[in-house]
Amino acid sequence: MAEKKGEDTASELSNQPCPMCHKNTLTLREDEREIPYFGQAYIFSMTCSECKYHKADVEAAEKKEPSKYEIDIEKEEDMKIRVVKSSTATIKIPHITTVTPGIASNGYVTNVEGILGRVKKVIESAKNDEEDEDTKKKAKNLLKKLQRVMWGQDKLKLIIEDPDGNSAIISERAKVSKLKI
Repeated sequence: MAEKKGEDTASELSNQPCPMCHKNTLTLREDEREIPYFGQAYIFSMTCSECKYHKADVEAAEKKEPSKYEIDIEKEEDMKIRVVKSSTATIKIPHITTVTPGIASNGYVTNVEGILGRVKKVIESAKNDEEDEDTKKKAKNLLKKLQRVMWGQDKLKLIIEDPDGNSAIISERAKVSKLKI
């Protein structure tokens, strides 16, 4: 099934075999859309309605150079800055975390708030599973810092490195450089 909406197109294939549960409950979806200041992109996803397996990625329609994007998050309005993250990208938030791509890494289009929200969930989960009180306290302090950043009361740097060049921080304040591989 293909559907066309202006510049964007979407196609979907249902009842495919899931690589995890092996039932014919996987839906494959491909969208092609224009992302302002990034260009034409393909957004791929597969989702199983049975076991909830999900995998997604974003690819630029044009081949891009390995890239590194950096931005200083300084105010609450910065939470709205658009971020395109491919499955091959590494997200770095100095003194807080580094999210490296792996086999389960997903690509997505979000904003700074979405990135920080994902990081908060991971830290909260780790804190809840932790038994060491010092480690729990460190996690609690990281969560407080992230919340202050989201409220515009604290600052941090966000870095995205992508060897395939399919990621971006879409802001005129973002510093873009070629990633040294």
